[in-house]
Amino acid sequence: MKHKTLWKWFAMALGEKASKCDKESDIVARIRAGIFLTYLITNCFIVAGVVKHWNDNQPIEIYIDNSLPSRLPQTEEKGLLKTNSNLSLYR
Repeated sequence: MKHKTLWKWFAMALGEKASKCDKESDIVARIRAGIFLTYLITNCFIVAGVVKHWNDNQPIEIYIDNSLPSRLPQTEEKGLLKTNSNLSLYR
């Protein structure tokens, strides 16, 4: 295959011809190709980072400090929290 034929197919795959002038269309196709390559390279780095850290089994430690007083309201005998409802505002 000829180099011009491959470039023509690649440029057509990037989108429709930008203008009637071949020189302008080639410039637009090069810009589109540059944008496509930056997307491709960025996605390759993202995938590489995900694959690299795919199965990191690092333990997650959560510390709960029970010495501080709670601001939650006391529960009733039924086990429900005493709260003020503002649902009537949305009717």
